[in-house]
Amino acid sequence: MASSPKESRKVLEGIFAINKPQWASSAGVLRDLQTHFDKSPLFAPWLTHTKRSMEISNSKRKHIDNLKVKLGHGGTLDPLATGVLIVGVGRGTKCLSRFIKCTKSYECVILFGAATDSYDAVGKIVSKGDYAHVTKELVEEKLEQFRGKIMQKPSVFSALKVDGKKMYEYARAGGDIPEVLARPVEVEKLELVEWLESGSHEFTWPKEEVDGAERVGAEKLLGIRQKDTDFAAARGKKRSRSPEDELVSNEVVHTKKLKDESEVSMSGALPTEDTPTGAPAEGAPTAETQTEAPSTAAIAAGAHSATSAQTSSIPDLDNAAPEATTTVAGETIRPDSPDPDVPTPEPASENTTPPPQPPAARLRMTVTSGFYVRSLCHDLGLACNSLGIMSSLVRTRQDDYELGKNVLEASDLDAGADVWEPKVQKYLEEFMEKEGWKAEEVVENDEEWEAKIKEARKDRRENDRDRSFRGKGRGGRNWQRR
Repeated sequence: MASSPKESRKVLEGIFAINKPQWASSAGVLRDLQTHFDKSPLFAPWLTHTKRSMEISNSKRKHIDNLKVKLGHGGTLDPLATGVLIVGVGRGTKCLSRFIKCTKSYECVILFGAATDSYDAVGKIVSKGDYAHVTKELVEEKLEQFRGKIMQKPSVFSALKVDGKKMYEYARAGGDIPEVLARPVEVEKLELVEWLESGSHEFTWPKEEVDGAERVGAEKLLGIRQKDTDFAAARGKKRSRSPEDELVSNEVVHTKKLKDESEVSMSGALPTEDTPTGAPAEGAPTAETQTEAPSTAAIAAGAHSATSAQTSSIPDLDNAAPEATTTVAGETIRPDSPDPDVPTPEPASENTTPPPQPPAARLRMTVTSGFYVRSLCHDLGLACNSLGIMSSLVRTRQDDYELGKNVLEASDLDAGADVWEPKVQKYLEEFMEKEGWKAEEVVENDEEWEAKIKEARKDRRENDRDRSFRGKGRGGRNWQRR
């Protein structure tokens, strides 16, 4: 009887790249890939081949049964970032070190006027600075000092810890701050590709801030100068404040909390956009509120005069004059009655100050290994006599892998195996051909593999029997049990 033909399948391994989605960790992307690869017939030969090798090498049964496709990545991308993430499969994981040391290209957005403990838009605000003077021309001028071979300090909050303790905690405790040494890096290309004026973009500062002694220690650790921080301190002298300055002020304004809708807040609040032309601003004294509010003379007279003014303001109900009324068409109208023909205005919101709208810049760069884009944003903000945070980051290229050319999209995984399997197979075969790797072939029901496994099991039994009767006695001499 003729035997059925044997099906031969190649073992695929090597390197490919995937476009990491935002807010996904690099390790999380590998877990998602592993879930798809373990069930795919594309990687069934790799699993079969590896399990057979593990059986020959006498691996534990639980490790063989729980085997998954071996994956690794060539350089972590922050959850905030998107872009090229190098992935190694099987033997390709041993090649990942070369991709960590290669050049990379990034595109980022720096938002001026604030500094955070992580140098990006995810951390807590450590300090705020002036940004009205930051222009496109100023940024382009300051970028020149960051091109070429430079010394850069990494982000101490995201990368470095000493004995499990964050760096700024040393400053908060009042002790010495461990020194963070700058490292040599090279910026091969750095350019401003888009200038985003105030109010023309949707990038914002984080809402959470660092307070108290922790803030002082963090400012010291980040190298933030006093002139770069709070707006009032940065100006250094009194001058007239424009409405625009008031909107971005870092000073705390204590306002009177309204007890009910009929009570008017203290004067000094900015008028809202809904206030009609010629109408009094919110909190300004009117004909109705002037009779209830104490005069300036009464306040200056002291506690006794203030008490007298409050006592005299209480109406005498027994001796009160009759209220004046007007009769129109047989209908009595009271002075305080609302005019039915005039719409009643809605009460204005207590917080009418819009959020700050600092400018931003989109940068494109090509850098060497060890470069921190977030550190560039932080240092560039200081160079512009302001502050800066990284609000967006895209790794557009790593070595020969570039977005839009030879990078797998994360959405392809959701589209199904029919979409992503051909692409991954192509990328891995191209890498194996480039490296000169000969693909292993797995033959179903291969008698040669069965013979190797039987021989390996026989050798293990003999070795186990020999070890059970052999050991070492005192002095390192061999002895045999009886």
